[in-house]
Amino acid sequence: IPVMEQIGVEDYKKIDVILGGDLEGLSYGDIFKPERSASFKFVLAEYVSKEEGTGCVHTAPGHGQEDYLTGQRYNLETVMPVNSKGEFYLDKAIEFKGQHVFTANKNIVDKLQHQGNLLYSEQITHSYPHCWRCKTPIIFRATEQWFMDIDNKDLRKRLLEVIKKGIQWIPASGEERISGMVQLRPDWCLSRQRYWGVPIPALACNGCANEFLDSRVIEIFAEAARKEGSDVWFIRDVNEFLPKDLKCPKCEGKSFEKTYDILDVWFDSGVSHQAVLKKREELDFPCELYLEGSDQHRGWFQASLIPSMAIDNKPPFKAVLTHGFVVDGKGQKMSKSLGNVISPFDIIKDFGADILRLWVAASDYNEDIRISDEILSRLAEAYRKIRNTARFILSNLYDFNPDTDKVSYENLRKIDKWILKRLENAREQITSAYDNFEFYKAFKSIYAFCNEELSMYYLDMVKGRLYTYAADSVQRRSAQTVIYEILRVAIRMMAPILVFTAEDIFRCMPKEKNDVSVKSIHLADWPQKNHVFAQEGVTTENNIESELRPIIEMIPAIAKALEEKRSCGMIGSSFDAKINLLTNDENRYTFLTSLKEELPEILKVSQVAVTKTGKSVSGAIEINKADGQKCVRCWNYSGLIGKDTEHPLICDKCLKAIGEK
Repeated sequence: IPVMEQIGVEDYKKIDVILGGDLEGLSYGDIFKPERSASFKFVLAEYVSKEEGTGCVHTAPGHGQEDYLTGQRYNLETVMPVNSKGEFYLDKAIEFKGQHVFTANKNIVDKLQHQGNLLYSEQITHSYPHCWRCKTPIIFRATEQWFMDIDNKDLRKRLLEVIKKGIQWIPASGEERISGMVQLRPDWCLSRQRYWGVPIPALACNGCANEFLDSRVIEIFAEAARKEGSDVWFIRDVNEFLPKDLKCPKCEGKSFEKTYDILDVWFDSGVSHQAVLKKREELDFPCELYLEGSDQHRGWFQASLIPSMAIDNKPPFKAVLTHGFVVDGKGQKMSKSLGNVISPFDIIKDFGADILRLWVAASDYNEDIRISDEILSRLAEAYRKIRNTARFILSNLYDFNPDTDKVSYENLRKIDKWILKRLENAREQITSAYDNFEFYKAFKSIYAFCNEELSMYYLDMVKGRLYTYAADSVQRRSAQTVIYEILRVAIRMMAPILVFTAEDIFRCMPKEKNDVSVKSIHLADWPQKNHVFAQEGVTTENNIESELRPIIEMIPAIAKALEEKRSCGMIGSSFDAKINLLTNDENRYTFLTSLKEELPEILKVSQVAVTKTGKSVSGAIEINKADGQKCVRCWNYSGLIGKDTEHPLICDKCLKAIGEK
């Protein structure tokens, strides 16, 4: 038998086997006071193990949650002989009264040994709760507390219903997580015994020791607290809070003293919506979003939801977003001892505040968020691409007045309409990402639009129009109209993330009359759908995006072919080339021919020819040296260079440009 081996007894006889269930309900006497026979009884508990010891242990309902629940199940008396100082104080403690519980341990063992009631004793080491701050072992005591009844007036049921149907949980798994916690949570213990905090204005009757709350006392205290702070409860005399006709609800006594329990700090933070949202006219109740770490499903989110449903029968928030925690580049928790802590102030000093915000926005907060100098450097590079795109646009709007210089949508080139359609697509994606709090998707779409659609395609295509056409020409004003519309929408979409950069751009860019009065980009309206740019009413097969898709899809192949010609020395710049597009398809030939005036700009070459051939080809590309001579002004080749004696080195388009305003 393990217990006999443990105490070192080898010579023993096994008399009988008794099951624990056979002992249930039997009584036994008090070994300290033999005259108290049959004072206690045997009970059963699933958490008692027979692997060590006898499998029979003492149960103290006043000194632990499991024992307390067992005591409730068997209707045992909840005795609490230990006071708030950790000392025995009831007469039931016999000669140990006044001793600290840890000091009394040895004395209790000594008495049992002296009585001859102790078979064996030893010191053991086992897992035991300790204070997280001072590491002192915790003494569990059953004490009277103030509770919030979670099932009163179907509160738990209403909580579960609103969690499921009335709140957006981001990510969606948060709903199941908090539902499970609310389903199983006990009543809320609202009182704490500490020397600081918001007091619970309860009174204790000096006649019968009954503690109670009275709504009139609460109102008197609340009015005093508004003027002097909550500490007024501790400072003022109790009689200053008493209505004249106050009586104890139990014994009708009229002599009282204050109690000194404080509210659970989770209740303080949980009812913040009452003090903040309801007291400020500029705020809404419920608010749009509560945001915290994923551990707050058990904490702040419940602490806020429960009183709000109890008071207003609606949640204090429309949506709840939870995020992971910040770790270093290797995924390790940040710790001073590991030396891997990165200060936000150091990031701002080295990279700027917008890079710090960009790091947050670019992170998928559903998981732990990594940060390192390498990650920040990559984001700084992405930021520069966005910023440089805006700088390029600004540098080409210096003489543009949107109220007088805009070109109508009908007069724009097809590539202009194409990029405006792409802008609408990006606006829709980014708006949806923000609405769903998917900030990393918003950043990804902003970056992709600036880096790909704009820098790699459109802005590179229209440089010629912006740089070489006459200042007031329709062609140049068309390009300016488009980049102005792009910038106007783009800075509004990047403003929540790149707050300072967006503000700088807004101050520098030209503005329409409607925007002149807007003092900050952060006070501007969010960009709404432009039905014209979106080509609303145009079928998907016929809209500008679908129309130009065959050409746009050709660009990578053409760029590769141009690079090959550049490598072999046939051309230098892409403007040295002439592209011949071959096709044996009548419809494709007609389509390409209709774009003949725009193809050189789209493909960034001097000349484009479209040739219909009887050969079995479709989409074939030929690249040759451009015809004519190179214009020193626009770098395009032309057969008309030298025709003008005054300007023999420039092409006919440039002649027209310098001849116009």
